Amino acid sequence: MKSLEELKAIKAQMQNKVVLRKASGETRIVVGMATCGIAAGARPVLNAFVEGVAEAGLGENVIVTQTGCIGICQYEPVVEVYTKDEEKVTYVKMTAERAKEVIEKHIKGGKPIAEYTIGALKK
Repeated sequence: MKSLEELKAIKAQMQNKVVLRKASGETRIVVGMATCGIAAGARPVLNAFVEGVAEAGLGENVIVTQTGCIGICQYEPVVEVYTKDEEKVTYVKMTAERAKEVIEKHIKGGKPIAEYTIGALKK
């Protein structure tokens, strides 16, 4: 950073994303961000959800947040999706590309992607 103005510009640019994480809505996307999740690539997944929800204009109805350890470290990055109409869906081994697909098919389309869930690994 070279100046206070540059810092203010960065703050203004990121403000939209911070508000999105704190917004209240009907759907909640929770990304596991403990050490194991971060080491497995959870940060790009979190960013993909925040940016994807914002780009889709879903900020009023969707909360993107993070949590600590979810307890299934071998399946990181882990994302849990809660909606008012269904039980929790736990996605495992997530990537930024998969996050975009989850937004399109599950969040917008209402159909969870079964092959990305923890249930698919137990078969």
